[in-house]
Amino acid sequence: MPKLLNEEQVARYRERGYHFPIDALSASEAASFRRKLEDYEAASGGPIKAEIRHRSHVLFPWIDEMIRHPKILDAIEDLLGPDILCWNTSFFIKEAHDPGFVSWHQDATYWGLSSSDVATAWIAMSPANRISGCMKFIAGTHKSQVKHQDTFDQNNLLTRGQEIAVEVDETQAVHVELRPGQASLHHVLLFHGSEPNRSNERRIGLAIRYIPTHLKQAVGHRDWATLVRGKDTYRNFEPAHVPKRDLEPEALAFHRMVSEEQVKVLYRGTGKTAYRA
Repeated sequence: MPKLLNEEQVARYRERGYHFPIDALSASEAASFRRKLEDYEAASGGPIKAEIRHRSHVLFPWIDEMIRHPKILDAIEDLLGPDILCWNTSFFIKEAHDPGFVSWHQDATYWGLSSSDVATAWIAMSPANRISGCMKFIAGTHKSQVKHQDTFDQNNLLTRGQEIAVEVDETQAVHVELRPGQASLHHVLLFHGSEPNRSNERRIGLAIRYIPTHLKQAVGHRDWATLVRGKDTYRNFEPAHVPKRDLEPEALAFHRMVSEEQVKVLYRGTGKTAYRA
């Protein structure tokens, strides 16, 4: 029996490639997570930087706590089964009136994983709506991989500025409007993107990438993940660091090593050696 989603919701996810909204965090939990992010940003002198926007759960215990949130994991278990790894996390932050956007793309294109049996939980820490540049989905586009092209557009929040190299019918877009604490779920092959933030407030979201334990890294030499529920009998991924306090030295060293390996996969064929600023 499903743990959080009902059978109809699971069936519609399989058909459409997404489900939302889920009331994942309480309003107070969402506010607490946002406050911790912005306390760090205030102490560090500005918005969280590119190199630590990714795989942040190995650097900050409060993000490690979020990837293990029972409601989120209950929903993911309904989609992926009981044995779950967190493979990665990424902050997608758009400042007020920021030109930053996300082009139409499929997540799986450059990740190098052995299967498309991957689900993203996107957690809103601020209002995500049409004005602030919420995500948008094209239903049913998760059945196959399509060609992409790299743009490296300076305003594109994706690593390579990648975009789908086929025409997308914007009239079919479903806008993923979420309140703080709500989450959306989407399949790794679903067409999705988002517009710039035209509001007076930051739009803050954390994308958590979950995989079943049987997956492998098919392109890179090594990869890491965090077991968040069940058992890992396959051992295809090395255990990721679990932080005890913010930005501890061993976490920073681990993050640097893993980021260098991940960049080789994400930017393969481009000659780039670091995350975009």
